[in-house]
Amino acid sequence: MYNYIKGTLVEVGINSIVLENNGIGYELGVSGNTLADARDIGGQMKLHTYLYVREDTFALYGFSRAEEKALFMRLIEISGIGPKLAMQILSGYDLNTLTVAIATGDVKTLAKIKGLGKKTAELIVLNLREQLADDMTAADNAIGAAMDSDLSDAIFALVSLGVSNTEAVKAVQTAAKTNSGVENIITAALKLIG
Repeated sequence: MYNYIKGTLVEVGINSIVLENNGIGYELGVSGNTLADARDIGGQMKLHTYLYVREDTFALYGFSRAEEKALFMRLIEISGIGPKLAMQILSGYDLNTLTVAIATGDVKTLAKIKGLGKKTAELIVLNLREQLADDMTAADNAIGAAMDSDLSDAIFALVSLGVSNTEAVKAVQTAAKTNSGVENIITAALKLIG
């Protein structure tokens, strides 16, 4: 019904913000990522929106990026995941980390999100893994960057040592900026993780 709302940021709550547009204050439920973008009280902000309607509930949710809204929409299509849990999932990690975790099947990382158990994390991976792996998102860029042979060897080595896929990708990418060669990248990545 509403695609986006652009207005003046007048209030920031724990899980919500209020945008004023034409004299109307819209209270929107937001994730931690969108909340982090809402710094400038009195400034203009544009949020992509989703209106959740049930018999006894009308709730408006807002997202600072269209990609976050798209992931939210995919999450709430999964049986057992409503808007509140979807927002909690989106608040668990930054969008890139979350997308990489789902696309690589990293249930361990997903299960660390508050309120999200292992079974629900597995359900998310089962339902969204292929879709997200096929998307040309930041996750694909991170995974694609990790396909260089030294980087992929280093990631494989870290995962073999029990590091989660997501942590391994992030640590190896950071380590590779200042190191070259598989052994040096692994050593630097282990220092970053440890």
